[in-house]
Amino acid sequence: MATIAVVPGFKSSSPKLVAPRWHTVLSVALFLALTLSGALFQREAHSQPGRLLQHPNVVPLYLCLMAMEWGLFFYVWKGGLRRSGAKLRDLIGGRWRSAKDVGVDWSLALGLWAVWMIVEKGWERWFGPEHAASIQAFLPRRGVEILLWVGVSISAGICEEVVFRGYFQRQFEVFTRSKWIALFLQAALFGISHGYQGVEACVKIAIFGALYGLLALWRGSLRPGMIAHSGSDILSGIFGV
Repeated sequence: MATIAVVPGFKSSSPKLVAPRWHTVLSVALFLALTLSGALFQREAHSQPGRLLQHPNVVPLYLCLMAMEWGLFFYVWKGGLRRSGAKLRDLIGGRWRSAKDVGVDWSLALGLWAVWMIVEKGWERWFGPEHAASIQAFLPRRGVEILLWVGVSISAGICEEVVFRGYFQRQFEVFTRSKWIALFLQAALFGISHGYQGVEACVKIAIFGALYGLLALWRGSLRPGMIAHSGSDILSGIFGV
């Protein structure tokens, strides 16, 4: 595959389905179910506020999260892409053939992270602190937890970018015949799938998903988004950045 140059424009004038339609319907239903479970989590947390003040044993939780992320990845890859004959490397796009290619994608990832920090700070200034039940008690505090959190973050960066900015964005573009509607739909689904963090967080995460989708369209690759997504999760979980 040819190296992707640093030129705007994702060639998707005539995109093709990367998985059967029924596969996408089931995938959307799965994330809507996660949204419902997240809403129930918030309701339970508000009814028992003291429950989230104590730091639980998060090691099993982190291991389950990593298993879930890679389970979704393989569901899209093996269960979807292979049925349609699509290739994972084409869905991801881009290829690092030189140090320059790597440097460009890392620079784009850093730029995206900086934009997101500006958006988040502006959100806090305009709308104030969030009122949803906090998940701070589930963030890492000890060595093993931090190490596993890095694994969770990298897994989320790779798997969620493939699923949302790769799979869903491509499928929705075929369904709607519009890359912009597709970008909005995948971002909205990305946001509501994080319902366990509360409504305000869902809106912010949807904006986050839209920024990643724009970068994927412009760069023609999911690689910068994977880097930015992983790095952002690592920093937010360990340092609260």
